[in-house]
Amino acid sequence: MTEVALNTQTAEIARNYIEHLLKQLTVDYKNTKAERKKIASEFPASDEEFTFLEQIELVTVDIRGYASQIQARGWIENEQEAMEKLQNMQFLDFSAVSQLYFAPDGEYEQIKAYIRMLDYLRLVMIEYVRSQRVQA
Repeated sequence: MTEVALNTQTAEIARNYIEHLLKQLTVDYKNTKAERKKIASEFPASDEEFTFLEQIELVTVDIRGYASQIQARGWIENEQEAMEKLQNMQFLDFSAVSQLYFAPDGEYEQIKAYIRMLDYLRLVMIEYVRSQRVQA
């Protein structure tokens, strides 16, 4: 197998994996419904610009959008801007997210798992785009 064919095959495998993670993220999000309701009632709006759930939603929209572009086309529009945004996303920089994520009581395990999956998808996409740049 030639190097070009191998790189093409690897890229296709990576795209399929991103698609798989995107589907899993949808399932994981549905599994957080009860926890999201509980969080909304226990942590109403505060002095923060966004609540915990709003922060997660904003990040989710960005990550899912980029993953959908990769799934559909194999590349991300405005790649440089998208890469900077993906690389600079730090979920735990948002105080509302870090307070809940690091709460010692063991609650909200589904939403914590969702955050981990979201971050994992973000990292996989960064590697995918980097590998596409090397091949170009």
